[in-house]
Amino acid sequence: MLSAISRYRHTISLYRLWNLLLVKLSFFISTKVKKTVFTAMPVSISIEPTTACNLRCPECPSGLRSFTRPTGNIKFELFKRTIDQMHSHVMQLNFYFQGEPFIHPQFCDMVSYAHAKKIYTMTSTNAHFLHPAQCTAVIQSGLDELIISVDGTTQETYELYRKEGDLSKVLQGAKNMIEAKKNTKSKTPYLVFQFLVVKHNEHQIQDLYRLAEEYGIDEVRLKTAQIYNFKQGSDLIPEQEVYSRYRKTPNGEYQIKNQLLNECWRMWQGCVITWDGRVVPCCFDKDASHVLGKMENESFKAIWKGEQYTNFRNQLFISRSKIEICQNCSEGSKVFSDI
Repeated sequence: MLSAISRYRHTISLYRLWNLLLVKLSFFISTKVKKTVFTAMPVSISIEPTTACNLRCPECPSGLRSFTRPTGNIKFELFKRTIDQMHSHVMQLNFYFQGEPFIHPQFCDMVSYAHAKKIYTMTSTNAHFLHPAQCTAVIQSGLDELIISVDGTTQETYELYRKEGDLSKVLQGAKNMIEAKKNTKSKTPYLVFQFLVVKHNEHQIQDLYRLAEEYGIDEVRLKTAQIYNFKQGSDLIPEQEVYSRYRKTPNGEYQIKNQLLNECWRMWQGCVITWDGRVVPCCFDKDASHVLGKMENESFKAIWKGEQYTNFRNQLFISRSKIEICQNCSEGSKVFSDI
């Protein structure tokens, strides 16, 4: 298994390290004075390849086909212009927001472009498109990390959340990627089995660890499920509270565990860019209700340091709980644990 230091070694440059230090310093000072003092450039970004998805998961806008924003695939030229503006300071790029990334016909081309800029590239997939030729193309693109969603160890359990999904395709896709790595003697991509813990699959967690070990997967990550209408409970909330982002109160309602401190590291270290170039605060803004700028007609630096972004950051210091996208957030004030 590759260590985090080994996996990120190729991203390190003096300028990126200096920028990272400034990001941390900016966040620290701003939280002390409760006002945005200054902002260095982000070290981590997410770019949305597509909003399209082959599955119909019940708590996902892509799965429900319920977006109020436009849907589509990012154009390669827009992606390229974005990376050209940001590669000097960005260390990590997540090719994911909503949708299934491998549906985009130029996914591997985009990965290759970012990889050539020495950016750590990663994505999350439902693994239904990982046929042997695709796996070879992924390795050739230089993708550093591949997160495979395995939300059940039996088809019966898996399909309760991954509607219209086929677990056998997921596991075969994982095998195909492992085989391709062996055939090419490649250490990448780093392979992760991600398990969205819900009530109907929490009893299979240990089975997942055994499965990952059997396959030769590098890491298992457990993820709490976001429930849109959680206050009255849900059939998806796990019985074991340790695996839930909510807790049951004495009056029978549920509340989020997060204290929602009036600060957020995410607003200093990164952002999300939708397929059509809208810059939004983070991955909780799934419908892009807080557009802070548009890459089509603005430079990223002007957006990141602009009045709209500054005003949004300052709102966090006043009352984060009043910002809609923050009310269901699992993130507190965490310093650089995303990278």
